[in-house]
Amino acid sequence: MTRTPQPQQRRPRRSNAPRKSSRPAARHDEFAMPVNVVPALPPVEEFAAMDMPAPLLAVLAEQGLTAPFPIQAATLPNALAGRDVLGRGRTGSGKTLAFGLAVLSRIAGRRAEPGRPLALVLVPTRELAQQVTDALTPYADAVRVRLTTVVGGMSIGRQASAIKRGREVVIATPGRLADLIDRGAVQLDQVGITVLDEADQMADMGFLPQVTRLLDQVEAGGQRMLFSATLDRNVDRLVRRFLDDPVTHSVDPSAGAVTTMEHHLLYVSDGGKMDATVHIAAREGRTIMFVGMKHAADRLTKKLLSSGVRAAALHGGKSQPQRNRTLEQFRTGEVNVLVATNVAARGIHIDGLDMVVNIDPPTDHKDYLHRGGRTARAGESGTVVTLVLADQRREMDQMMRTAGITPHEARVAAGEDLLTRITGARAPSGIPVVIASVPAPAAPRAAQGGRRRSGSGNPRRVGHGRPRAAAAR
Repeated sequence: MTRTPQPQQRRPRRSNAPRKSSRPAARHDEFAMPVNVVPALPPVEEFAAMDMPAPLLAVLAEQGLTAPFPIQAATLPNALAGRDVLGRGRTGSGKTLAFGLAVLSRIAGRRAEPGRPLALVLVPTRELAQQVTDALTPYADAVRVRLTTVVGGMSIGRQASAIKRGREVVIATPGRLADLIDRGAVQLDQVGITVLDEADQMADMGFLPQVTRLLDQVEAGGQRMLFSATLDRNVDRLVRRFLDDPVTHSVDPSAGAVTTMEHHLLYVSDGGKMDATVHIAAREGRTIMFVGMKHAADRLTKKLLSSGVRAAALHGGKSQPQRNRTLEQFRTGEVNVLVATNVAARGIHIDGLDMVVNIDPPTDHKDYLHRGGRTARAGESGTVVTLVLADQRREMDQMMRTAGITPHEARVAAGEDLLTRITGARAPSGIPVVIASVPAPAAPRAAQGGRRRSGSGNPRRVGHGRPRAAAAR
């Protein structure tokens, strides 16, 4: 079924004041799904049977996409009808098209006034904003909908100019969008469709106050869609305040455990951890290795390069052009190992990535699940390996129980057959390699001799003393 674009339906004006709910109280890591007043439309098993413009269906067919993923089949019919949507699905489950196709279908044929977008997608990180933009661009082009990305680390003047020329859909991080609103470059009063993607991470990063202020500015009675890998108490507050009788759908069990992955806890000694890390990094194929701190990412990358492993670091101390360049090198195979902090735990999709390694264990089960979500995407399988020291064992056992995961456990060392069987580890060549990189921008004159500004490339000083939310703009 194809659809002739119609003017966007307006629902009765509603208040943004918190609403009372009859839902039972949930534990802090659970979420009680609301009971719908209006029954949800049933899932549709083929894109061709959905009420979308013909050009969108044509692009889906060209890309070989005929059957939607479960979260798309369940939420798209309702989103296309203008219903609010609450979707829980682990990263890689197809959430981007679940909301993206609905947004593009509902605003196809309309034109935004200068500085007044029609739809807004809020995401927690720059990388996720770019990934959403890249994923939706072919579909937006097909229906002549103009997208723009609004994130920190890039020219705010150019972003303001793009919106002032007219953009139907803005994909933004909350901090940078708030900056543009303060400058008078954007008004949200005509935003009739708002999407919150990875809402749980926005809550974890301290974005809730900004997100609330932004949602208070969008068109009253507009459509809201919230997608998240986990739905805990912080996200519940957003749902209660801003979603009206949402259609709800959950792809995964309540803990969000990833069942298409193998999970391994590998116990290593203090003295043998670096050797095991280097051997795993020398495996065939691409690998993401997560560490806890920016300086640790730089130090490990230097060690891997000197050992003959083509590696690059990705963290918040890099400028946005540097981060973009590093991701492109990883995607194209110029770099085999990406050494990352949690900046890469969400919003990064690499086709064919079959292994994630936690060199430094994450601090909680949510971080574990989202780090692991870089592999086993879109129905593929993958392996998550965590290197565990003796004093970390009890904490990791508790984290696995909370995440609902039963991992394989083994004690390993570099050069052992068991490590090779699990990870594909092998001895590195020992021949140092050099990877071309984007130069860090020069420090502003006012900053010479003092603290550098964000994005200067100085991993020791950047970001100290700043709120977490501001650092992710």
